[in-house]
Formats: sequence, C-alpha cells, structure tokens
Amino acid sequence: MAITDDVLVIGGGLAGITAALSAAEYDTQVRLISYKQSTLRHASGLIDVLGYTPDGQGPLANPFDTLEELPVGHPYERVGTDAVRDALLFFDAVTDDAYAGGHTDANALVPTSSGAVKPTARYPAGVESGLASDPRDTLLVGFERLPEFNAPLAAAHLEATGVPFDVRGVTLDFPGIRRDDAKVIRYAHILDHDERVDIGRGETVARPVLAALVSDHLDGESRVGFPPVLGDDNHDVVRRDLEERLGVDVFEVPSGPPSLPGLRLEDLLYDALEEAGVRVTTGVEVVDYDSSNGHIDHAVVDRTGQRVPYQADEYVLATGGLVGKGIDSERERVFEPLFDCHVEHAGDRYEWFDGDAFGDHPFARYGVSVDAELRPQKADGTVEFENLRAAGSVLGGYDFAAEKSGSGVSLATGFIAGVRAGEVGQ
Repeated sequence: MAITDDVLVIGGGLAGITAALSAAEYDTQVRLISYKQSTLRHASGLIDVLGYTPDGQGPLANPFDTLEELPVGHPYERVGTDAVRDALLFFDAVTDDAYAGGHTDANALVPTSSGAVKPTARYPAGVESGLASDPRDTLLVGFERLPEFNAPLAAAHLEATGVPFDVRGVTLDFPGIRRDDAKVIRYAHILDHDERVDIGRGETVARPVLAALVSDHLDGESRVGFPPVLGDDNHDVVRRDLEERLGVDVFEVPSGPPSLPGLRLEDLLYDALEEAGVRVTTGVEVVDYDSSNGHIDHAVVDRTGQRVPYQADEYVLATGGLVGKGIDSERERVFEPLFDCHVEHAGDRYEWFDGDAFGDHPFARYGVSVDAELRPQKADGTVEFENLRAAGSVLGGYDFAAEKSGSGVSLATGFIAGVRAGEVGQ
C-alpha cells in the first residue's frame, strides 16, 4: 500500500524546505523526503539574491534593479521579480528576528573570513554589527587551533578592498581548547554553557576568560569580529554577554564549511517544518517512479532494501545540482537522474568546460529547464510531467557561484514551486 500525501517534496535543502513550508500554507498534507544531510550545514548562512550580473558586473548595490534584465531561462526570469520579493518576505516571517536585512532592497556588504566583502540580501542578526558599510574601526579575533579564520590575513585583505574603517587582526588561544582537531561545535558548546576551563591559574568559566583575553588587545576599536563559533543553542546570549564584558559591539564573520550559522539556520527551518505539520522523512532515498499519461503516479523510496511507493497529487524536485548529485553526467551526456528530466548541454563533452580554470564554464549553468510554472521541460519545450515542479540548484540557466545567487534562487523557486503545488494539491 502506498504512503499518500497531497504534496511530496524531494530534497531537504533550502529550496526543498521552502517548498514544503509554502505548500503547507494551503491546508495540504505535505511530506519532505531527504536522503543526505542538508547542504545548509556547509553554507555560510547568508541569503544572497544577486551579487553580480551573469556577465560579471558588480558587486550590485540593488539586485532588484537587475532582475528584470536577466536572460530568458534564468530561474529569476521564470518566476518573476515579484516572486523573489514574496519569497524574501516569506523567509523573513519564518526566521523572525534571527535574520536582518529586510528593511531595504539594497544588498548589504558583509565581510567574510577570507577578507572579501560579499553582497548579500539577508544575514544572521549576529553579523549585522560587522557590515562593511559601517565606518567604525574593527578588531578581528582568530584562534590558534582554528585555521579556518586567519584574522590578521583577513584584516589585511579587508583593508586592501578599501573598507571605510581601520581593521586589525589578532590570534589568541581559545579557553578550554587544547586539540588541533576540535570541531566548531566544541567551541560553541564551551561558550553556550560557559564551561569551566583551566588556563593555568586554576579553573574559571570560559566567557569571562575570553573577554579578558580580547580586552587586552582592544585599542580604541568599537566592534570586535569573531569566527562563527559564538554559541549554538544560546548564540544570542553568548554574543550579548561578550558585548557587555567588552563594552563594544560583537559580531561573527561568516566562513566556509563546517558552518555553524548554516547549522543554526537548518535547525530553525526544520523547527518551522514541524510547526507547520510537514511530515519529514530522512535517511531514505527516492530511487524510482511510476508514471502514466505525463503524470507521476508515485515515487519509489528505498527503505533498507524495501521498495515503498509514496503517492502524491503534486511533486517538487529539489535534489540539488552537480555538487549534490541532483544533476549527474556520463561521458556523453548530462542528465537529471531521478525522473530523467532533460538537461540542455553541448554534444561535445569538451565544450562543457573552459580551458582556463577561472574561465566561464558552461557546466556551471547545466540543469533542468522549466516553464513559468517551474515544470521541467523536454528538449522540444513540452512539459515532462504535469504534476512535477523543480526548484533550487537542480535548475539550469544560471551560475549561482559566479552570480552569488544560490540562496535567492532556492528561496524564490522553492517558494513558487510550493505555492503552485499547494494550490493544486489542496
């Protein structure tokens, strides 16, 4: 017997979660199936809409000035500018005060751990005091056993970009960390619980020790940036405690994986799924499907060797792109492996990439082509399946890494895919 729902979302990343949440707004029974860990835990936690044009112009001050100029087939062109705005408003409602940036259409300029300045539309509230548009002098703090953030190097790179403030970087010992392989969760846990630590003068608690270490290096700066390890469950408490002890604003500098801000966002969104009544099934893989007359009848899920049918009125494909294996390739073709949706690509595999490692690689834009309803299209432009929609990085027609548009596309297309599925499935 098939397990039945109104809407079945396949994929547990930002696009899939957004689709499930927006579909659930329509009084429908929604299920989300996720096989692998969400890519959110590897992301910076920033929500980029559009930082650069497809031809590399930018950074863009206001992404909405450019959205309507994007080429046909770009995911934003498919859903339209209003959908991008609606998706951001939806995200703001879900995340409440955990994120900032909703007061303006303009991109914020967020310093990153590499010392670059990234244009982004939404950012964790704990990042806000570090915006590069803020002229206050800044001290960056890194830790000896956390090589992901080299504070002096990041400070030098920031100065080279021409930021309107003086910035220095120092590297300190983190209280309570003695192992080089300690994970960022361990750093956060020590601060979350203000653990007792031994610094050679008897045991004391972590936050006052850390504040005292940093205070010795302050030289008139009015804000201090840390790597993103300032607590997890009690992140706001940790940050405010350090601010009170230091007498300056404290912020986190987004970094690459493993990403605590990404994990915080993942937890927040999965809590929202539970509150919305979405059924979440994890650790199982959709391996096949049955269809008739251009309509998916059911998806087949592998549950420890047992093939179980999952039936729904509407399906959303949000399995990721080339990195997440939502798009795959063989020597002669590029394809979407679950429903075998068409992926437009050059016939000669040597035309899939550029000879220059930093060149314009066509494969970066490979993905499923969709119509305005986000239904995947065949090579001749007809719809693959009437009740299937695609969202997120499984889509083609854009280079999310070059454009700095990955999160925005996931939000906008996930939101619209969920709305369309919810409207039909209710």
